[in-house]
Amino acid sequence: MSTPGAATPDAASIKPAKGKLGIMTAGMGAVCTTLIAGVEAIRHGLAKPIGSISQMGTIRLGKRTDANSPLIRDFVPIAKLDDLVFTGWDIFGGNLYDAAKTAQVLDRDQLEQIRPFLESIEPMPAAFDQHYVKRLTGKRIKTGKNKCDLASQIRNDIAEFKTKTDRQVLIWTGSTEIFLEPTAVHQSLAAFEKGLDNDDPGIAPSQLYAWAALKEGIPFINGAPNLTVDIPALNELSRKMNAPICGKDFKTGQTFIKSVLAPAFKTRMLGVSGWYSTNILGNRDGEVLDDPESFKTKEESKLGLLEMILQPDLHPDLYKDIYHKVRINYYPPRGDNKEGWDNIDIFGWLGYPMQLKVDFLCRDSILAAPLALDLCLFMDLAARTPSLRGLGIQEWLSFYFKAPDSAPGVYPEHDLFIQSMKMKNTLRHIMGEGLITHLGLDYYGG
Repeated sequence: MSTPGAATPDAASIKPAKGKLGIMTAGMGAVCTTLIAGVEAIRHGLAKPIGSISQMGTIRLGKRTDANSPLIRDFVPIAKLDDLVFTGWDIFGGNLYDAAKTAQVLDRDQLEQIRPFLESIEPMPAAFDQHYVKRLTGKRIKTGKNKCDLASQIRNDIAEFKTKTDRQVLIWTGSTEIFLEPTAVHQSLAAFEKGLDNDDPGIAPSQLYAWAALKEGIPFINGAPNLTVDIPALNELSRKMNAPICGKDFKTGQTFIKSVLAPAFKTRMLGVSGWYSTNILGNRDGEVLDDPESFKTKEESKLGLLEMILQPDLHPDLYKDIYHKVRINYYPPRGDNKEGWDNIDIFGWLGYPMQLKVDFLCRDSILAAPLALDLCLFMDLAARTPSLRGLGIQEWLSFYFKAPDSAPGVYPEHDLFIQSMKMKNTLRHIMGEGLITHLGLDYYGG
């Protein structure tokens, strides 16, 4: 069922997606090279954009009987793939063809078809501090007198890219930083900017990129679980500059499956006594997460989902005593082909126990790349939409994240299907279409 009049038409006020959209990536490793190589392959008709909601997804308008479900890319004014331009920063140097070969995600024949394009993109030196990512050693990094100097250098890079493109987004596709908790430096923009001058240890490199992007008025996306924009200081800057921000940590493999299965158990009122999750992967992400401090950051991101979905306070008989364990193991022979294994102990009628076991042999960057593409396109759309850009946090994009962000005092939504409905209803809303409630009574004369 759709609800006419539930949306406020502001489609006419959305700025058109004219000209070039510049995508800036902080970290040009496996996810980044898979994204950029994939876009170029799709532009040349060598592949399909499988996994991309913005490119292959449809959206129902009106009643089911209206049979009106256009492609999302035809319904909302998002940038065309032909209009995307890429640049970014990396600590290892070399062009993107070299980086893609090192990542070993895509096969050699596929890379050779787009080799000249990848060789034409060479990363800029990155802002990096090994204190925050202990398992990596930077080879091509920026130097400066303090963190303010480094952040200003990033701003200069952004300003230069602005002369070559019409609009920009910045996405963190770098490694997971060590676990940080908010401190006084994160509580206000004034405190944060003073901390930049004072080299405050609470300000990690990812926050330098976020601050620089937001100061330049461009959206920032966090593909890792780092403490980055989910602090009052950068939330304040986002709203001040009308530069959208969103959640963190791409929801790719194991957590994607959890956000499908946990709602199913809750919907059927089946109890869960334990959920053990382990991962083995051998790419650079696995190497970084082999460090306990970086693993702690990832663990916090992965552990929060079950409690938010299952709501043990509302359903203590079913979920109060759940034991939830997450492990990640670095196993170099596996490369980017991650294995996520789950053992789930559930119970049903009269308390009788049952088990479900899931073994997801996935490809980490293949799952992440279309999410990164969608987020870049949708965040650019948000920046051009008056009713969205001033909000700061784009909660309607929770669909893409392990750790969605939300307004203070509002718990984040983790159920994948509610997230999908939220995202599509937001698109209907900004385009002046009725929202879909799925009530369905209007088919039966109700």
